[in-house]
Amino acid sequence: MFRIKKLDIFIAKQFGLLFAGTFFICQFVLMMQFLWRYVDELIGKGLSLEVLAKFFFYMGLMLVPQAIPLAILLSSLIAFGNLGESSELTAIKAAGISLMQAFRSLIAIALLITVGSYFFQNDIAPKCHKKMAQLLVAMKQKSPELEIPEGVFYDGIPGCNLYVQKKDVGTGMLYGVMIYRMTDSFEDAAIILADSGRLQSTADKHHIVLTLHSGEWFENMKSQEMAGAASVPYRRETFMDKRIVLDYNDDLEVDNNVFAGDARGKSISAIKEGLVKTRHAIDSVGRAIKTDVDRQYFAKYAPEKRDSVTGARLAKSGGKAYDPDSVYASLSADDRRTAMTQTASEVRMAKDFLAFGGLMAKDGHQVVREHYLEWINKFTTASLCLVFFFIGAPLGAIIRKGGLGVPVIISVVVFIIFYILDNTGFRMARIGDWPVWFAKGIAPVVLIPTAAFFTYKANKDSVVFNMDMYTDTFRKILGLRLSRRVAMKQVIIDDPDYEADKTRLAEITRDIVDYNQKHRLWLMPNILKVFFVYIPDKEVERIVAELEGVIEDLGNTREKSIMKLLKQYPVVSVKAHTRPFDRRWMNVAAFLLFPVGAFLYIRMWRFRLRLFTDLKKVHELNDALVKEIDTLLYNNTQP
Repeated sequence: MFRIKKLDIFIAKQFGLLFAGTFFICQFVLMMQFLWRYVDELIGKGLSLEVLAKFFFYMGLMLVPQAIPLAILLSSLIAFGNLGESSELTAIKAAGISLMQAFRSLIAIALLITVGSYFFQNDIAPKCHKKMAQLLVAMKQKSPELEIPEGVFYDGIPGCNLYVQKKDVGTGMLYGVMIYRMTDSFEDAAIILADSGRLQSTADKHHIVLTLHSGEWFENMKSQEMAGAASVPYRRETFMDKRIVLDYNDDLEVDNNVFAGDARGKSISAIKEGLVKTRHAIDSVGRAIKTDVDRQYFAKYAPEKRDSVTGARLAKSGGKAYDPDSVYASLSADDRRTAMTQTASEVRMAKDFLAFGGLMAKDGHQVVREHYLEWINKFTTASLCLVFFFIGAPLGAIIRKGGLGVPVIISVVVFIIFYILDNTGFRMARIGDWPVWFAKGIAPVVLIPTAAFFTYKANKDSVVFNMDMYTDTFRKILGLRLSRRVAMKQVIIDDPDYEADKTRLAEITRDIVDYNQKHRLWLMPNILKVFFVYIPDKEVERIVAELEGVIEDLGNTREKSIMKLLKQYPVVSVKAHTRPFDRRWMNVAAFLLFPVGAFLYIRMWRFRLRLFTDLKKVHELNDALVKEIDTLLYNNTQP
């Protein structure tokens, strides 16, 4: 039966305080990143404090689902890093409590946060996103003279396309103004040119006054009554100053129907309903296009049967069957050119018609993909809370570093990896290059096994992040010399047996002299013995084992002079000078691959020379150590 223990409460408190702090930090960072994207929409628009407050409020709520997983990752890392750094985690394990038992209270909390994150994304976040989108569009429409770009046509004002060659942000003046104003159709367009002008909103915020200076106005006078006229009259006006009133809504109100198709502003039920409607619309468009194509082209031109005698294809025209090839052959050259021209024109029309239908279907399929992406995203973002916990907590237990140093670096790296995978998948699925299930499954497929691996290693007290282990392995692969680590012990249980160690050192010295005289390591080794005949060097293995035993025993000394000599002993390699690999077939393969074999042969000769140098140094250190032990024993015997 699950019972809440004091340890569970202690760990939960540690995690809770850190989670609250890291959540606000992550929320602040994400809000600043989001604010930086829309800073141009805020500066210089004359927005009230109420509008700015709404902007930050909706922005904060919209970013909560992203801040929660990152806060869990960082807080779990710091919490268990602090426990490991203060040796509290060691005490917990010494009491017989496994790491998974220490995790259980936080697992329950992470599960509750995961469920809460899902309901937040399903109920609150869509409304916040819709409100935020409406507010951003309204803010873009606020003070349009600041929004108008230079050298580009701007269509933010209804019914107008406005081109400005240059603008003065400080005074609000526009220079080199060109306006295309449409009323009913392109045929009724008015073209206005002016040297300068200014845009100003009216007091009711529903109109905008465009004041122009030194310009001309060109406008067609075509109307419904003159639709059949051969010539179209126009009006040309030259003015020094002119004021034009345009319809414009500047009160920060946007119709909700504008964002009705945005999947990010919908709950799960609304997404399902939107998918049904979108699929129904796509099917309806497809059926309508097929009906039109069949009626206009296939029913008119497609052959229905063949002539029973000649086998020619027969088509229908006016209810009568005929052979198109025979009819075409009976035409004159001019009629043939006319028929081919008409046929090519109809083919182009059919092609354009089908392309338009394909474009509509493509847009519909993109809407379907966006709805599916948002549907899956609500579950993956919520489950990310649990996944990040099983990454952060085991990593904290392994690294055992608290504070905001190493945990922040690791959290940022993990989150960047997730963001790259998830964002890449989203973009590729949105344009249809990847399936939705594959795109949204890349990040979980990478992170879930990573979380399981870290949890397993932490539960087994692994040294997966022990940099010394990786450094030693790297040195061995490259043949670099390893450094000996001998440290003065704080607590010594058994003192060294100096007499026995002195005798053993003298024996090791004699063995080294005999070994060097017998093997002559400075000479090049025999190639056949290196690659084809493996003879292990038992003698040097025994000598090094004896030496390590003496060093281990003397490591219990309190004499600094002896400890200083022990640190100078080299780490002797006992196998690298005999053959490149342990397996014979690998040695033979290396010999057959001449460049590889030559490199390994020279490398092994280098290790023979290193062994000769190391044994020589061991000989010298043994003599010095024997003298130091004699001095120590002599001093101890004096009264």
